[in-house]
Amino acid sequence: RMLTRTPSVVAQVFLLLSIVLVIAIAVIQINQQQILSPGLKYGIVFDAGSSRTTVYLYEWPAEKENDTGVVSQTFKCNVKGPGISSYESNPGALVKPFDDCLNKVKERIPVHLHKNTSVYLGATAGMRLLRLQNETAANEVLASIQNYFRAQPFEFRGAQIITGPEEGVYGWITANYLMGNFLERNLWRTWIRPDRKETIGALDLGGASTQISFIPEDSQENFNSTLQVKLYGYNYNVYTHSFQCYGRDEAEKRLLALLLQKSKTGSNVDNPCYPQNYNTTLTMKYFSGSLCTQSLRPESYHPNGLVNFHGTGDPGLCQEMVSSLFNFTACRGGEDCPFNGIHQPKVRGNFVAFSGFYYTIHALNLSGHFSLADFNSSMWFFCSQSWAQLQFMLPKFEELYARSYCFSANFIYYLLVHGYNFDAETWPQIRFQKEVGNSSIAWSLGYMLSLTNMIPAEGKLIQLPLKPSLFAGLLIFLTATALLCLLFLVYLCIVSRNQKNISRVEHVFIPE
Repeated sequence: RMLTRTPSVVAQVFLLLSIVLVIAIAVIQINQQQILSPGLKYGIVFDAGSSRTTVYLYEWPAEKENDTGVVSQTFKCNVKGPGISSYESNPGALVKPFDDCLNKVKERIPVHLHKNTSVYLGATAGMRLLRLQNETAANEVLASIQNYFRAQPFEFRGAQIITGPEEGVYGWITANYLMGNFLERNLWRTWIRPDRKETIGALDLGGASTQISFIPEDSQENFNSTLQVKLYGYNYNVYTHSFQCYGRDEAEKRLLALLLQKSKTGSNVDNPCYPQNYNTTLTMKYFSGSLCTQSLRPESYHPNGLVNFHGTGDPGLCQEMVSSLFNFTACRGGEDCPFNGIHQPKVRGNFVAFSGFYYTIHALNLSGHFSLADFNSSMWFFCSQSWAQLQFMLPKFEELYARSYCFSANFIYYLLVHGYNFDAETWPQIRFQKEVGNSSIAWSLGYMLSLTNMIPAEGKLIQLPLKPSLFAGLLIFLTATALLCLLFLVYLCIVSRNQKNISRVEHVFIPE
């Protein structure tokens, strides 16, 4: 009986230990698992504007929020030289300046991820104009870019000329994304959609075009320029319009062509928007060679013909000349049609004005929010200065920009007040801003955010305390031990019962 009892106790102990260990290992394996991010993904966007090309490097976690990556800008680089549309006569020369920026980008991306990093080039209004003017030249420029990127270690997703509405919507997406209007972290550090948070409108001023984008009061109203955008699982109906030839550079070229047209002296022209005592000599091709100034081209047009412009610094006359760049009669007094025959819903809510808007406002020593009266007084004061005085007023003095800030300020006034119908009451709702944190407010980030909808997400990796093979092995071993112990106990139980029955029978047959 002692021999039978000892194995029984040992078997029971082993059975109990096996069950406890199986439960303990399973609990530890489930509760102590760590969810690891699969790492980072990278994307490179070349913003090929009319006046220059800017390279942006973006990164985001490989897992995504509702099909859209949580993207952040980690690097920005300005390519030396003019915009790609300036290389129409020599497309092969445009890619060499890309090398410097792209080499810096390569250093910031792990080498093993180069082949999985997507590169996109988006060209804006400068190339839109070139395509209208000379489609063959535009195609040759894009082909040169294609050939360049095919030799790079990255995954090239194409060079394309984006439309004006796309540029506007991407800028709107960037502004709202950076302002936290699409996503925010809750107390548990997870991303959620902000409750009761309004989106803001976006105002973008480039070199060859300008864009306005916002969600109108009645987003269901049938405006031709309303686009539906889906981000983070939600739909937004955005009104957007791009005005070709109303970028800062092209608008100024139109002013110069108009001044030459009105001048009686021919090659010597007074410019009321240039500072007093400023003189410069420009070729006719510089300001009359553009598609935007074709209708203002003089009969005696010679591309290499020289015109001397003399600055008179006359704020009143400058305003008068700038107003003539807008066609305010095309709408015939329509309330929802400010200029150029374009229908626009009434502006509402807050706006952010970036790119050319910001740089001009910064030159006037203004920033953020301010009243329309403050803007007008600063503009008038700035436009009254001589060329010599301006050199001491500007934080960064570059002749090409310094001579044009007075024109830019007047152009911004007419565009926002008479073009988009901002007034003294709604003007303070505009915030003039260059970036949020370390990220530039530019269409390229919105472009990247939209494109991440097409980039497959990777699942999160789960790190367990025990390797799956070891965990499975232990479970099998302990389960087998428990089963063997259980079978052994059943066997002992049967043997013990049989022994009892035999002894009972023997007791019955023993003679008295």
